[in-house]
Amino acid sequence: MSADSDTLRNQAGPLAGIRVLDLSSYVAGPYACSLLADLGAEVIKIEPPGGDALRQYPSTLDAESRAFVGTNRSKRGLALDLKQAEGLAVFLRLAQSADVMVHNFRPSVPVRLGIDYDRLREANPRLIYCALTGYGETGPMKDKAGYDQVLQCFTGIATFQGAAGGRPEIVLGSVVDFYAASLLAYGVSAALFQRERTGEGQYVGLSLLGAALAMQSGRFVQAEGEPDGVDRDLRSGGITGIHPTSAGEIYLSANTPHFWRALCTLIGLPDLAIDTRYDSVRKRAKAADEIVPVIRKALNAHTALEWEAIFGEQVPCCAVRSIEEMFSHPQVVEQGLVAEMGHSTVGRYSGLRQPLKFSGASGAEPFEAPALGQHTAEILADAGYSAEEIETLRRSGAIS
Repeated sequence: MSADSDTLRNQAGPLAGIRVLDLSSYVAGPYACSLLADLGAEVIKIEPPGGDALRQYPSTLDAESRAFVGTNRSKRGLALDLKQAEGLAVFLRLAQSADVMVHNFRPSVPVRLGIDYDRLREANPRLIYCALTGYGETGPMKDKAGYDQVLQCFTGIATFQGAAGGRPEIVLGSVVDFYAASLLAYGVSAALFQRERTGEGQYVGLSLLGAALAMQSGRFVQAEGEPDGVDRDLRSGGITGIHPTSAGEIYLSANTPHFWRALCTLIGLPDLAIDTRYDSVRKRAKAADEIVPVIRKALNAHTALEWEAIFGEQVPCCAVRSIEEMFSHPQVVEQGLVAEMGHSTVGRYSGLRQPLKFSGASGAEPFEAPALGQHTAEILADAGYSAEEIETLRRSGAIS
């Protein structure tokens, strides 16, 4: 579907009627705003004249960055120069009627631009003002640039991802960014709920540092007197992991006694299941060098997909697949997770439909990420600007 004024005014979802101004760039902030759009909010993507830096990232799509398209669905686009007085005036006018504003500037930037919380709260006391930073708004590192992989290295994620005693490794896929996006959308939704009770907006702060530690809550526990360097890894070890087969690879998780017995029986090694040397997860982890080769030899009898069918529901497993297979996989299709959209330069494409399901409020249908400044004139007209005023702003360079 294509984004137009009528579509946006009639969006469904629990956040229908909520307007979000998205000043953020890269992944975490923009995707958080797409999550809010999934819930029915009207999101206006506000970019500087040069556009979100993510648009310039390498991509095998010719006309646009795949990452930008995927993280900015269901938004209208406004190109605005906040460094010009005229551009700032446009933003402040929009903020007066907005419900939420999201940015990911370093702490010193909003004051310099004239969009700090105190100023916007005075203009709109009901505004939910959300600031996403790298390291938080106080402390010795507050002005450092924070990015997903930087925070992975800072908080120990890269150390855990690497093999024990080996080099640290990055977890690919911007996991910190996407987790931060979920936290941000959760925080904004909670603030909107509180506003329903109090009638007042508030400041919501989130850092990538906080997100990176929150996603390691199972590791981030230190008992009194406990030394550094203790094992905090959440992996159960042993046979849990990815294994080769005669064709393709399969992930196995057989930690419970029931699943361990089923695995051994189905791969033709029933005696392994009753061997007291391997009758617990901890024992199997310690004896991995002994039992993994035996299991892998047995797994070579079939392909990954054949084993997946053989194990069925008796052994937690999955043949390793590519992301391309998800667009047509029966389970994904049945869950309604794929939507067809049309982009002004990319053309027709498939992308994610919101993963949440509501019995009392239908979700909003997604639409394509905006081209730079695609809806500038439309948004300003909705805000009461005349055609002549819009043209004057365009000639001044305040909008594009």
